[in-house]
Amino acid sequence: MRAWQVTELGLPRDVMRLVGDAPAPVPGEHQVLVRVRAAAVNFPDALMCLGLYQVKPPLPYTPGVELCGELPGGEKVIGNPVGGSGAFAEYALLDTRAMFPAPAALDDAEAAALHIGYQTAWFALHRRARLQAGETLLVHAAAGGVGSAAVQLGKAAGARVIAVVGGPEKAAVARQLGADLVIDRKAADFVAAVKEATGGRGADVVFDPVGGDAYTGSTKCVAFEGRIVVVGFASGTIPSPPLGHALVKNYSVLGLHWGLYNAKDPAAVLACHEELGKLAAAGTVKPLISERLPLERAAEGVQRVAEGASTGRVVILP
Repeated sequence: MRAWQVTELGLPRDVMRLVGDAPAPVPGEHQVLVRVRAAAVNFPDALMCLGLYQVKPPLPYTPGVELCGELPGGEKVIGNPVGGSGAFAEYALLDTRAMFPAPAALDDAEAAALHIGYQTAWFALHRRARLQAGETLLVHAAAGGVGSAAVQLGKAAGARVIAVVGGPEKAAVARQLGADLVIDRKAADFVAAVKEATGGRGADVVFDPVGGDAYTGSTKCVAFEGRIVVVGFASGTIPSPPLGHALVKNYSVLGLHWGLYNAKDPAAVLACHEELGKLAAAGTVKPLISERLPLERAAEGVQRVAEGASTGRVVILP
């Protein structure tokens, strides 16, 4: 089969190689071989190429952590490849205990993009931050893959959503997603803008996949008893927050590593998928697919996500 392989660590465009004679993966216990119909690009794909992700697969490996695939009987499913296989290939393995029906309301690319990003945003907002209707939600990197999911899910929960983005193109995307207020951090101070928009109160919940200055600024505009959910560090800078500040201002800092739920509470992952399926069927959420690339351009897609040059989701279509 055709498959991308990473044989050394570095930038995706430099270390990803497409091979035409890779052996198809062989299913083990609780595994099934699926034909990949669509593979969504995620920021961890780039981090793995660089050797900077918490999961470090042995070299060489086939990248791609999320897919929509077709079972031998024709049923379409979504999930995360296992057994050393990856989604940027013609075939991959899924765990039969952790794959889910692809929502009928979505096409292959949208279905592939519904899993990691939307599960992450849902668990961050509902399980960790306990977002309530009427609260103000501040979303960083709101035009990106996981940020765009948080905007849609925040609106679905009845929150007022303030989106922070970098540049006018991404601002337009955030407005398209339904954000109530969009702040271009390159043109305005988001801390001052959030305070002004909330009458000085601040944001009740902050969704932060960026870290660095985004986190530091968020501590200055989080509300009394607000919650900052740390989802990732796309900026490349992991904050070292002074906990005395959280004490003085009475806010919470919450971590969210969605992958742990697969091991610690798989029933919660299934319940989340069912809820997301209902929202997709109602048209309330719909992954924003900005680029649909052929398999040959997968390295280009991963590189664009690594550089923060993409909006919504980039999806590879083998």
